[in-house]
Amino acid sequence: MNPESERKEGFDTQTTCPLCHNEMIMHWQSDDIPFFGEVMYVTSRCGCGFRFTDTMILAQKEPIRCELKIEKEEDLNCRVIRSISGTVRIPELGIVIEPGNVSDSYVTNIEGLLYRVRDVVKTAIKWSQDDPEKEAAGKNILKRLNDTLSSKANLTVIMEDPLGNSTIISERASCSNLTPEEASALKTGMVILDADSANLKVDSSENIQPLGND
Repeated sequence: MNPESERKEGFDTQTTCPLCHNEMIMHWQSDDIPFFGEVMYVTSRCGCGFRFTDTMILAQKEPIRCELKIEKEEDLNCRVIRSISGTVRIPELGIVIEPGNVSDSYVTNIEGLLYRVRDVVKTAIKWSQDDPEKEAAGKNILKRLNDTLSSKANLTVIMEDPLGNSTIISERASCSNLTPEEASALKTGMVILDADSANLKVDSSENIQPLGND
């Protein structure tokens, strides 16, 4: 079989589940995103309930920061790649979504990202019903999100990734490399699978260094 064809079709590797120590299969699938390049999707699920997903950009590995001002309806269609190491910020709303040990990677658009945020805000409002001040603040955020989804308001979406695996794909997006200091201040949310000890290690990224800066 042609190696390039095999890679495009995807392949599996074996590792050890960090929770139950049983054998676990990791599936690797490449994909070409128009006007951007090649990415690799990594997925794994164990019968005990442990799962792992990530999206890796194969053509770009420098620490990156992308910013997009949502000013018109077309901006909602801009492609977004968020890896487990990506931090999402919406400064006007004070929202920061940082990587964690249960972070998921996804490929979506700005609209889909805002819907994800909106679902979280709705849940937070339900939890804040005993606190009128927090509930009111949550409803204000929800209104701003809905207005932006309806092209009645503007918001800024910022994507930062010390490993360069997240981005916003748009001619209107402003992307630049992070400095080593900026990259080291970000979390990665990486799950490290140690096949020998089968321990689950979560990278808190307090001392993470960008690639290429040994």
